[in-house]
Amino acid sequence: MKNKGLLIAIIIFFLTINTTYYWEGKFGFFAFPAFLILVIVYLGLAIALIRQIYLAVKENFSDIPRLLTIGLIALVLVSTFFRPMGLIDFEKLESDAVLIAQREGAANCMTTLKLKDDFTFRERSVCFGVTEIKGNFYLQNDTIYFDKMSVNRHGNEFYVFAIVKPSRLIKDEKHFDLIRYKSLTDTVGYELSISKNELYKLKDKKPNR
Repeated sequence: MKNKGLLIAIIIFFLTINTTYYWEGKFGFFAFPAFLILVIVYLGLAIALIRQIYLAVKENFSDIPRLLTIGLIALVLVSTFFRPMGLIDFEKLESDAVLIAQREGAANCMTTLKLKDDFTFRERSVCFGVTEIKGNFYLQNDTIYFDKMSVNRHGNEFYVFAIVKPSRLIKDEKHFDLIRYKSLTDTVGYELSISKNELYKLKDKKPNR
């Protein structure tokens, strides 16, 4: 089959891009080199597209398989350009988030924590790499307890519980922080700014523990 290697490369690239949601958090510090490789492959496919168009012109567009290859490469490149994280937002297929909290650190590092209405959570940290921790949580009075956490590749210890408090930086009745603690003796905590809080929706629900 003509251009068999190129077609295989296109398919692998397309599948890799469109499954980013499931693998990026498992790569840790290797996520950025992986993305760099994908950028290089993207540019390589763009060059391959130009070459295929050139050959098609020389053939007066008479080679149907080549035209199909051109269309496939163009489709993958355009879709990747406009949707670099994939065509499907897999997170929208999961449970709705009832609480979203974030914190931006040094060097534009960003930590995002989402608590879902099925009593699961997902923390995604982007800082010279991408790390992700998933687990369950449950509510006890005004306290959020975390349990059944997945261990990330660095083996970092996760937080035991969290409390919602009025924002330390913005003094009004509309802004709140989520303060997380690593133990019962932790008096400092780690705060995230809450951008969405609908924990009240879980008032009459019970977690599957």
